[in-house]
Amino acid sequence: MAVQPHRRRAARGGQLNKSQVVIVSPAVRDDNNGNWQTAKRWQRLLQSAHQVRMVQHWPDGLLSNTDAVMLALHARKSAPSVAAWAQAHPGLGLAVVLTGTDLYKDILSDASAQASLQLAQRLVVLQECAPLALPAALRSRAQVIFQSTSTRKALLKTSRCLRAVMVGHLREEKSPQTLLEAAHALAPDEGIFIDHIGQAMTPHWQAQAQSTAQACPHYRWWGAQPHAATRQRIQRSHVLVHTSRMEGGAHVVMEAVCSGTPVLASRVPGNIGMLGADYLGYFDWSDTEGLVTLLRRCRNPHDPLLAQLQVQCALRAPLFAVQSEQTNLVQLIQRLLPSEF
Repeated sequence: MAVQPHRRRAARGGQLNKSQVVIVSPAVRDDNNGNWQTAKRWQRLLQSAHQVRMVQHWPDGLLSNTDAVMLALHARKSAPSVAAWAQAHPGLGLAVVLTGTDLYKDILSDASAQASLQLAQRLVVLQECAPLALPAALRSRAQVIFQSTSTRKALLKTSRCLRAVMVGHLREEKSPQTLLEAAHALAPDEGIFIDHIGQAMTPHWQAQAQSTAQACPHYRWWGAQPHAATRQRIQRSHVLVHTSRMEGGAHVVMEAVCSGTPVLASRVPGNIGMLGADYLGYFDWSDTEGLVTLLRRCRNPHDPLLAQLQVQCALRAPLFAVQSEQTNLVQLIQRLLPSEF
């Protein structure tokens, strides 16, 4: 039986209750990925104005008949929840938050992801190039909401070497092979040291990382690390390397920018939408030689590139302020609430 929409807030003590917002996140805490972090942060940013809960699937029980707004992360993975909401609340209160695999893979061929786009009143994207990946007829529904993170004080870096860090689970979409090939291309005595943080998602990637660490003393694979330790590693590094083939708006990129650590990134829309079209730290996706060249330039004290990247990242940092994200989220919810609220 269809869940009936909640049309009016009940009174309690003479005051109106907060509206109910449900966030659907297929990712869970143990996944420790960007989608989970986004969902949890949005719950925290919205809870002062709304009653917010997170679920993996909707409907999820008795509370479902009081929900006024749904924010569903991932057009394909959340498609059953999106369809159920649209049946229960026709044309009301639904936003789908699009990930990188949604934008640059699933909506091109997956029928359930395409259906989610059509059912949503708003399509939330996380970087400024993302609307161009949507069908032209749906771009008017798009709203860019940059994610946010806390600002960390930039740390003084040693001049004796260049420390690079890459953060991301080892899987095809993150293109870890580019970093591993770069480690092999660099000589141990070049003064460029690479830290690689992330869980190997298949035995293949575990074997690749382990063999690279054995062959290249300047490369270290740390596996999965706690978030606090990872941010400290980013702060201590001269550059963050980001090799992904597709991104919806990488959380780790903004963490680096807001830690005073420049980024060397693959030239893909998800990274350009975070760092800007004129950013100087791009290499073509899967271009190992291009990445190695940038690393060597950043290591060279006579090359101005590293200083130029620091300036460019500092100019982008305000986009990722917590207050900006919170304001945009609150405005999104207000647009989605039924008129009775």
